[in-house]
Amino acid sequence: MLPSLSPTMQCVGADALMLYFGDEISAATGAQVHSATALIDAHLGNDVVDLVPSYSSLLVIFDPLQFTHVEMTRRLRAIFQREAAEPSTGSRVVELPVYYAAETGPDLTTLAREAGLAVAEVIELHSAREYQVFAIGFAPGFAYLGELDERIARPRHASPRERVTAGSVGIADRQTAVYPADSPGGWNLIGRCPTRMFDPEGDPPMPVAVGDRVRFKPISREQYLALGGTLP
Repeated sequence: MLPSLSPTMQCVGADALMLYFGDEISAATGAQVHSATALIDAHLGNDVVDLVPSYSSLLVIFDPLQFTHVEMTRRLRAIFQREAAEPSTGSRVVELPVYYAAETGPDLTTLAREAGLAVAEVIELHSAREYQVFAIGFAPGFAYLGELDERIARPRHASPRERVTAGSVGIADRQTAVYPADSPGGWNLIGRCPTRMFDPEGDPPMPVAVGDRVRFKPISREQYLALGGTLP
């Protein structure tokens, strides 16, 4: 039995249930969402149309011609009661290289100054942790990672940039992320990652999934360019 997986279930349409695992964004809640997603996919498979995990909830979409809400709720409860799993068990640790520098991270120097730290200390604090993938959203491949060391946490910019280059590594509050494509954005940019975060023709299309853990590895300018990174 897995008592940690006891979400509140709510009907959110004729063909969907929303599973709520709590109100806060945390590694523990994210682990529950990840475990539930894996369990449902393994046990129901083709009986669900789609599973959409988020920070603290999971949307389960099913065929209303095959199941009623009551039937699907009963099946989900049975899975959680029957199966046991350790939170985050089976999750991967994905290493992402980052070239931390003013030329790739226009907010790096300012962030360090406002935090009362040296640039090297900001880099060390950002790359020293393992971050959990809380959710994939905003754009395909945009993984919300947390939680950041509070010493380098910063709010989003009041006025977003019109264009943030793909691969840019940003900070917003106690989360960090890698922009998967050129797009507008208001996060504090501290470096750039040469790894492609979304490839529609790849298998899998994204290097990370909800529940995975991410570590950032500082690399040199030369290494960044050798890995296919681009500069302004």
